[in-house]
Amino acid sequence: MINCQALAHIFKLNDLTYFTGVPDSTFKEWMSFLANQNELTNRIAAIERDAVGWASGYHAATGNIPVVYMQNSGLGNIVNPLTSLADPEVYNIPMLLMIGWRGEPGVHDEPQHVKMGKLTLPLLETLDIPYYIFPDAAEEAEKLVAQIVGEIKEGGGIRAMIMKSGILEDCKAKEKESSLEMAREDAIKIIVSKLKGDEMIVSTTGKTSRELFEFREAQKAGHQRDFLMVGSMGLASSFGAEIALQKPDKKVIVLDGDGALIMSAGVLPTIGYYAPKNLLHIVFDNQSYDSTGGQNTVSSIIDYEKLALACGYKEVNVASKAEELSIDWEGGPQMLVVKVKKGARKDLGRPTTTPIENKKAFERFAQSS
Repeated sequence: MINCQALAHIFKLNDLTYFTGVPDSTFKEWMSFLANQNELTNRIAAIERDAVGWASGYHAATGNIPVVYMQNSGLGNIVNPLTSLADPEVYNIPMLLMIGWRGEPGVHDEPQHVKMGKLTLPLLETLDIPYYIFPDAAEEAEKLVAQIVGEIKEGGGIRAMIMKSGILEDCKAKEKESSLEMAREDAIKIIVSKLKGDEMIVSTTGKTSRELFEFREAQKAGHQRDFLMVGSMGLASSFGAEIALQKPDKKVIVLDGDGALIMSAGVLPTIGYYAPKNLLHIVFDNQSYDSTGGQNTVSSIIDYEKLALACGYKEVNVASKAEELSIDWEGGPQMLVVKVKKGARKDLGRPTTTPIENKKAFERFAQSS
């Protein structure tokens, strides 16, 4: 295993001091290290394609090589900017991709990662991007990074480092104590307990869907009313909004996160334009990418009320206490922003049904009403 301080030293030796991207749990230790130091630049991007833009601007301004980090699921988001902006046949912007390998063939992972796990290396080959499996020893890592940087400096182009789980030592970051009283799971329980039972819920990827699933299990209430979006970060809002438009007599609730909303903020004016009156868009804001290790988002500067109202939402409310969690709404789309603490309980499980089983049950419920 490699110590994060040693990895930082390797990067600095090779003049790699600029990092941008969307965090991944595969190298969450490195992300935690980046967030708690001031020698390397860490530009938090909303979505992976934006990171390519940030990185390209950095290179244009400095001539230096940027590093773009992501989970391999984000590869699909960067195909266009890689081929139309950074590619050697277009602007020839050199960069190093740092890609977490979820769904690695032969390694057990969640179903949403399996397909991209198989496609990661073939996709890089299709894009003509040479890749290297990152070693788990500092000495080998130092040689590899020097080799990659040498190749880029000599001939330009893009290179990729494939990061497997477990190659970095844990980097303990000191967490600030939160003044907020609610955890996301507590808020989900309160919200769901207030429902009449015929509402449909679309929940975002990660721990939000896991917490909703476990609460339904504890209540023995069934899962047919819930669509658990285990992957496709940022798409719960558009998915839920279309459900609401197709089922105007049913109330639809989207359980979203600040990171997911930032990733797909362009959906807000579209929702406002089509204005589903039966939609309640709930955003749990803990200012972090909680499901990949708690790395910071940029949500601390968002004025949700101004943002959503400017995009056509009819009403926006913000809650930070249990008694402020109201789900009685008329005339949407409406947004409820729930300020919650970062983190989740350590024994949080995962859905015991498959995505296909969840989809079929939800479809039966949605299409029968």
